[in-house]
Order: sequence, then C-alpha cells, then structure tokens
Amino acid sequence: MFSTKEFSIGVFTIRINWLLFACVVLTILAFGRLGLWQLDRAAEKVNAQQVMEDESKRGAEPIESIPRGHLNRANPELQNRHVSLQGEYLNDKTILLLGQFHQTQIGYGVVTPFRLSANNQIVLVSRGWTSAINKPGQNIYTAPVDGLVSVTAQIYVPPASWKPRESEIDGSQWPVFMRDLEIDIVSQLLGEEVWPFEVRLTAEQDGVLVRHWPAVSADVDQNLSYALQWFCLALLVFFASLFASSNLWALLKGPERGV
Repeated sequence: MFSTKEFSIGVFTIRINWLLFACVVLTILAFGRLGLWQLDRAAEKVNAQQVMEDESKRGAEPIESIPRGHLNRANPELQNRHVSLQGEYLNDKTILLLGQFHQTQIGYGVVTPFRLSANNQIVLVSRGWTSAINKPGQNIYTAPVDGLVSVTAQIYVPPASWKPRESEIDGSQWPVFMRDLEIDIVSQLLGEEVWPFEVRLTAEQDGVLVRHWPAVSADVDQNLSYALQWFCLALLVFFASLFASSNLWALLKGPERGV
C-alpha cells in the first residue's frame, strides 16, 4: 500500500518509503518541538525573575522588617529580594573571598560587615570584585566607605546542596581571607550574631565595586540541558534515517581499495 520510491541526484541515491518517511518527519518535529518548549520555559523563568526584580527595586523594604521566621532556605521568596539598609560599614573587618573571577581576570570578592542603625544587627554585604594585581607595598583595593549610609541590596540564598570549601583562616588580622563566605565562621570571628544571609549591593550604591554576579538568578540550566538533548535526538533520527535509506555512507567512505 505504501510504495517505496527511489530518487537520484548524481551519484547520490535515496529510497523513500512514504510511511516510514512520515514517521521520521513526525518524530523529528516532535523532538524539535520539545526542545523549543524547553527553551520557552527557560525564557519564561528569566522573564518572571526580571519582573520580580523590577518590582522589588521599586519597593525595597528595610532588611530589619523581615520576620525572623522567614529567614530560612525553605522560603524561595527571599532569593533576589531587594532590601534597604541604613547604617555604617565596618571597614576594618572586611572579608576577602579567594579565587573570584571577572572577565577572565582573577581577584577577590569583597564582603564588608554592615551595622544597622535600627537594631545594631550586623549584615554581611557583598560589595563586588576587586583585582588581585597590586603594586608592591600597595594594599588590596576595597574602597572603604565611612559614616552613615543608606544602600539597597539583593538577598542571596545559596542552593540547599551548596557546601563551602574549607579555608585556613587567620583570624588574628584583618582583612580575613576565605575561599567561600561562611557566615557562621564570620560570626565567630566578630564575636556576635550575624544576619543569616549575605546581601549583594545593587548598582550605584555607596561602597559598590565591580558587580561580578548576575542581577537575577533564574535556574535555567536544566531547561537548556533538556533542550539540547531533544535537539540532539532530532538530529540523530534525521541522520540515522538518511544513512539507512541512502548510499551516503558509502559515498563518504569512498571506493574500496583492492588488496
């Protein structure tokens, strides 16, 4: 009922069974559509995250107004939430994070404790990136800010699976060098309680350096990975059916040489 027809273009020959051809085309279209759907899901996540960020910027709330019961990793609404802080930097207690990169250049992440005027609480403020390249005798550039300031920042919540790398910390002098920001360790070094999450300064704030982190953190890696898998399957079906129904493989191999 479903005939097979042969087509030739020069030395290239292909045999098409119309039933199999229809199945192959539908399979390729289905895999391609699934790949596009994953890309659409990734775009939706990015757009939704951007909308949330824009809304948060317009209404950054004082950080001390967030209830204690909300300060846990099970609350996804904290991620990227914009907050306002009023107080002063503790410049002499700065933490430098090792091995931070910006545009392929290695440097330090600069985190400075910030004491809130409202309740005397300390919040760890990530101010950005600074270069590790300094002239002999020159201190690492951290751009200290003195006096009372008001800044806005985003709360950063690490993934639940995140584990900090161990650091050899010399707490006898500041700045302290760490591989990853361990809030509990910093709290011990300071000798007082620290707010449970770091916050990252938004643009054009007092004390901000090079902001080497993304403005939003939409989790799209899984969607992109699935999209790539679907597109690869579509290509696999296409080339497998092409090689199976034509002499393309023989042409690519070339004529066999006699012994």
